[in-house]
Amino acid sequence: MKAFYRLFYYFSILLTGVLAGVTLVGAFAGSATPESFKLIPFIGLGLPVLLLANLAFAIYWTIRWRCWVFLSLIALFGNWGYISCVFQFPLFSPASEPIAKLGTYTPGILTVATYNVDAFNHEHMGYSCKGIATQMQNLQADILCLQEVGINSSFNIDSVCTAFSNWPYQYIPSAPEGKELLQLAVFSRYPIREQSLITYPDSKNCSLWCDIEIPGRTIRLFNNHLQTTEVTRNKRKLEKELYKEDTQKAERAALTLIDGLHENFRKRAGQADVLKQLIADSPHPTLVCGDFNSLPSSYVYHTIKGNRKGDKTGNKKGNKLQDGFLTSGHGYMYTFKFFKHLLRIDYILHSPELKSTDYFSPDWSYSDHNPVVMRMKL
Repeated sequence: MKAFYRLFYYFSILLTGVLAGVTLVGAFAGSATPESFKLIPFIGLGLPVLLLANLAFAIYWTIRWRCWVFLSLIALFGNWGYISCVFQFPLFSPASEPIAKLGTYTPGILTVATYNVDAFNHEHMGYSCKGIATQMQNLQADILCLQEVGINSSFNIDSVCTAFSNWPYQYIPSAPEGKELLQLAVFSRYPIREQSLITYPDSKNCSLWCDIEIPGRTIRLFNNHLQTTEVTRNKRKLEKELYKEDTQKAERAALTLIDGLHENFRKRAGQADVLKQLIADSPHPTLVCGDFNSLPSSYVYHTIKGNRKGDKTGNKKGNKLQDGFLTSGHGYMYTFKFFKHLLRIDYILHSPELKSTDYFSPDWSYSDHNPVVMRMKL
């Protein structure tokens, strides 16, 4: 029995060291391009679970009062940049509640919301669409960025625009001829001027930008829905094969899942590079909203957000965007409801000259995502 405990002790040390080492590698996922590194993006994707495992080992070694706790602590503090992107003090903010009664709007405050509406639950009567419009009205949202609008023959563009008629300006770009896209939409209380759809090769996902005239200035808004992960569909396929107990088919399904994830890492990285240049070319203060399908540890997030000290591509100024959650968020932030609420993949980023005052994510039942809302002073 004594030999067993000694073996368990040494195995625990080994596991702690390996786990800490892998987790530290995940801290570099933001600068590792999927084209050059195949494994690191997967480690970045698994960072929430890895950090929780390190936290568990830190507690374990603290209880046992052993020096190996420092391995787990080094891994945790080495990923402090990621942790701060999902957890901020203070825990609560009274400003996350509506700041005036329904139908009234506070002067000097701009409220922006982004929401992947998941095709309005594929409904034909528009209950989800109308419910979302009512909730956005309650939040006094001035600008709405929607992804996966999912227009169908029974509930068409006119029906969607009617539901969001309190926002008199809209931009719902049509797909180019011969190309199928996951629909984007922008609704605004302020005039929309210049506008453009951004499509990507070999992808149904897309982005758009538009210039919006708000009191005293013009801002350039980017609404994005980057390459879909397709994890849920491939995961169900893998579970189906495992249920059949067919080892060969299960292995093929697992390889398909891994290859699909890597291919989508690569596509999203290319899309982020395109956006990075468009953001750098913007003549106006910039808001970047949408579903990135990527964690704050990812190459995509860091590329779009930009590097304050410049980068290796010759863009000396960098994008210099700020994460609204880092500037005015509070508590724990996730935006995707599956996978145990561990994934933050929807964002609002902003230029430094746009001063964020509050950033939160209401828990609504209309989609597999939660909306993200940010308020700014004008």
